[in-house]
Amino acid sequence: MERNEVETLRNRVRCAAVLERAGFTVDVKESTRRAVKYRSGDAIIIVIHAGKGWFDPLSEAKGDVFGLVEHLDHVGFSKSLARVADLVGFVPMQPVWRKPARHPDSDATIVERWHQRRKPWCGSATWRYLRDERRLSETVIRTAIRNGRLREGPHGSMWAAHFDGVGVVTGWEERGAEWRGFASGGAKVLFRFGVLDARRFCVTEAAIDAMSLAELEGVRDDSLYLRTGGGWAPASAAAIRDLAARESALLIAATDNNAQGEVYAGRLRAIADDVGCGFDRLRPDEEDWNKDLQARKEKDLGTGLGGMARLPHARRPRQG
Repeated sequence: MERNEVETLRNRVRCAAVLERAGFTVDVKESTRRAVKYRSGDAIIIVIHAGKGWFDPLSEAKGDVFGLVEHLDHVGFSKSLARVADLVGFVPMQPVWRKPARHPDSDATIVERWHQRRKPWCGSATWRYLRDERRLSETVIRTAIRNGRLREGPHGSMWAAHFDGVGVVTGWEERGAEWRGFASGGAKVLFRFGVLDARRFCVTEAAIDAMSLAELEGVRDDSLYLRTGGGWAPASAAAIRDLAARESALLIAATDNNAQGEVYAGRLRAIADDVGCGFDRLRPDEEDWNKDLQARKEKDLGTGLGGMARLPHARRPRQG
């Protein structure tokens, strides 16, 4: 097959067609327009680049539509060409997004767009979402607002800032009751909540999980609670490596209690081994820390307990 024919196939067949034919379905709740998550049993594939690219969050695998066929069917390039050619004209189902596509002001920088949004205030839509739906305490919400970590997003959503190593906003995680995404044109580095000059670093997979774990631990004064970029962005890994290189650093993989969380924990362990810092794995009892927080508060309500939740077994992580 000539090179121009290969390029024609690559442009005519999207990764979604390969996945749908292979029995994968879209996890709409965990997807965004720019990163659509497909599942089949325990297998996960994230489709990116307007359907032309993909990656496997549970491994290092990634590529184009031909690489996807090779990855799923364990075949060589020549066979992948034939199988992709068979999908010409196949139209996969498209996710139905609840929110319209956004078109941010192209003339405004990421920093300007961040500062144009209001901070959440007591009783605002974002405040109610975090307090009433996510069950974060007002103490934690106020602390995050005071430290410049949160903004009021559209339709009651939360914007949680990612910062680089010198404190510049690079983008923000967007999360609401029926919406999740990341700032258009932004870069994923790290959401940071807690003590910036800490030596104990707890790495989670969502800003709300980072704040939830902080609350469960009583917001330790020796810790920085972090959220990585989805798909393990290279800038996130580099930022974690810089933090782990601090003297007497302890890197804690506080990722989700599932297969993807274990993969991320393995990558964090590799960073710790490489830079020579301490390492520990801290798992939530539920799938993530926010679910743990909600379960703890439901239990406290049943027993008449109040105040900030505590997580005794996470107070003194072992080093290794």
